[in-house]
Amino acid sequence: MSTTQDYLTAEQLLHRPVRPGRLVVGDKVRPQWIDGGARFWYAVSAGPGRRFVLIDPAAGTREPAFDHARLAASLAAASGQPVDPAALPFTSVEHHGNAVEFAALGAYWRCDLDHYGCERAEFTPPGSPLEVRSPDGRLAVSRRGHDLWARSLSDGREWALTTDGAPDHQYGTGPDRTTSTVLLAKTGLPHLPPAVAWSPDSTKVLAHRTDERFVRRTRLARARPAGGRAPLPHTRRYAHAGDEHIPLAELVVLDVTEGTVVRAQTEPLLMPLLSPIAAEWAWWAPDGSAVYYLDRPRDLRTITLNRLDPATGEVATVVTETGLTRVEPDQWAYEPPIVRVLADEVLWYSQRDGWGHLYRYDPHTGELLGQVTSGPWAVRQILRVDETSREVFFTASGLVQDDPYRHTVCRVGLDGSGFAKVTDDDADHIATVPPGQGYFVDSASTVDTPPVTRVRDWTGRVLAELERADISRLAATGWTAPERFRVKAADGVTDLYGVLYRPHGFDPARRYPVVDNLHPGPRLNQVLPGFDPGGPGLDAEPLAALGFVVVAVDGRGTPGRGKAFHDFSHGRPAGAGGPADHVAALRELAGTRPWMDLDRVGVLGHSGGGYAAVRAMADFPEVYKAGAALSGSHGTPCFDLGFVEAYDGADNPEARARLSNIDLADRLTGPLLLIHGGMDDQVHPDHTLRLADALIAADKDFELLIVPDAEHTFIDCISYVRKRCWDFLVRELMGTRPPAYRPAPFPIGPEPLAELFA
Repeated sequence: MSTTQDYLTAEQLLHRPVRPGRLVVGDKVRPQWIDGGARFWYAVSAGPGRRFVLIDPAAGTREPAFDHARLAASLAAASGQPVDPAALPFTSVEHHGNAVEFAALGAYWRCDLDHYGCERAEFTPPGSPLEVRSPDGRLAVSRRGHDLWARSLSDGREWALTTDGAPDHQYGTGPDRTTSTVLLAKTGLPHLPPAVAWSPDSTKVLAHRTDERFVRRTRLARARPAGGRAPLPHTRRYAHAGDEHIPLAELVVLDVTEGTVVRAQTEPLLMPLLSPIAAEWAWWAPDGSAVYYLDRPRDLRTITLNRLDPATGEVATVVTETGLTRVEPDQWAYEPPIVRVLADEVLWYSQRDGWGHLYRYDPHTGELLGQVTSGPWAVRQILRVDETSREVFFTASGLVQDDPYRHTVCRVGLDGSGFAKVTDDDADHIATVPPGQGYFVDSASTVDTPPVTRVRDWTGRVLAELERADISRLAATGWTAPERFRVKAADGVTDLYGVLYRPHGFDPARRYPVVDNLHPGPRLNQVLPGFDPGGPGLDAEPLAALGFVVVAVDGRGTPGRGKAFHDFSHGRPAGAGGPADHVAALRELAGTRPWMDLDRVGVLGHSGGGYAAVRAMADFPEVYKAGAALSGSHGTPCFDLGFVEAYDGADNPEARARLSNIDLADRLTGPLLLIHGGMDDQVHPDHTLRLADALIAADKDFELLIVPDAEHTFIDCISYVRKRCWDFLVRELMGTRPPAYRPAPFPIGPEPLAELFA
């Protein structure tokens, strides 16, 4: 049975990325470039505060960014307030020569590092989360109403860049559906910064005018508005799959000094999910002579690279590719396209040979010049191109024999010769690259090996070691590393990979209930190949602390492998990592692990996982005895077109109808907990309410929790919501009464959110 201490540990693990005194220290290094990327600093947790570290890769040095004790003493003297050197009252600094500037104690400060004299700065710091600064640091662009405005950071002068913005036809925004306005409001931000890209010379801005004038209008009800008034409507533009009208992006180039507006002489881009600029599907040439952007029709079977002349608005096709199924510049929903336009050629990602590889095209004629990479593995990201040595550096997956998802840093000549691994080991490598430098920051780990972060040159030589993650506090909770496993899919042939978390205090002589922790989909993975920083593991690790065996697996149709593996979900998104593969995995795992009790299997999922949890219980009631479904997209025909049409197409209403969970209500037999936020503007609460209505009509018992004014992630009540799930699974799978436990409030604000979703 689960105890109060188990619940306390579970909550610690739920919040481990953001709690003060983090359970893992040194696992994330986020470089902040200075001197054009020649040096960088980063902050790492140290007890209650942070220590700031300065790196000079050329010299191979790693040292404190400043004397923390001297700076604390100087700041205390200048401010008249106590300052703890082990918990400095700021989270970031700006380097200006041999001085640092920072916001702290209600003011902005400049501290000379020669003599450690801190004084109030005479100007307001230029940084704002709602502005996009120019490369030269002199100007910034922001949204004002429906238009874009520029501001001089030296004298504060402001002027309008556009004047014809209007409701639902404004500049610099993505689709209303993906703006997450409810979540932003809870962090104190009125909106996102504008979706714009500065030209390299800081004279022009690439933007787009978003047209949602004819997109479906949907409404939510804010149950407890400020002031205790009656519920207020919350209106959104939200296109459903199959709708005639969807969000559009009209590309424009704005001259910041001349005030001219150049509009692309082409039809607006379809924008079902994200702004093409925010998603990096539109970008400037390095010399500012052109804008390049990717475009796809609604059936997604063709992709085109276009060149936009920023002076005239003329558009020309550079490269185009068409396929029988979806053609994509990468397999993941939120990663930038794997495309690079060089001086005399285009590096182009394609899965035409069954794997994701790089090809060269002539940028003037569109002629294929040759294939650059090849083999039964996939390019994941272009890191750097050296046009002098004619080499491309990239990450690839599939080169580690025991785990095809792990990333390896590689290099190859642009003519396809001289392929070599830069990181030649079995770890998963995440590379962070500064602008135009001869090094990269490399974080290497596996699911059971904490990250080691180093600076390497492009031969792979280590220039400096930065951090070795300390997991001693994590281990002290009873946590043990998950086990990476390989099993067969439901077809009995295809290899699948996942992780298994053993319950805390594991005893192989006992039998434990099992929870399938899932979030399948054609454009994301549930399992990370490296050390889990608290994303997919945010649900799995707490459940293990409560005494469950937890299994997570990436089934067929999910990304990260070959084209055939991914295309398993083409035309059937429910097949992307669907329950049949999960059931096959559970049965194979239990065959060699008798402590897994397959008579007590439950399922837990959020969002797409909430949908899949109900689908699993309906399709395999003999396996899944209880399920908790949070924020589930159960009514697929009324869901976001950017997800549904990605594999069903815009003209396949029959397939969408087959995907709906609502028509499966009569097949549910086991205990079911449904939870949804009343202000979920990503997956509207009517999905769960209509499923509940169908369950009532079918005379089914179930539990329903609608959380007033909660958004999609339940960010300000996540402890309460997850505790309700834990209580439910403890009751239904362990057959015991959950302990009385009151969760602590979760910290809300830009910094905790950045930590959680990084």
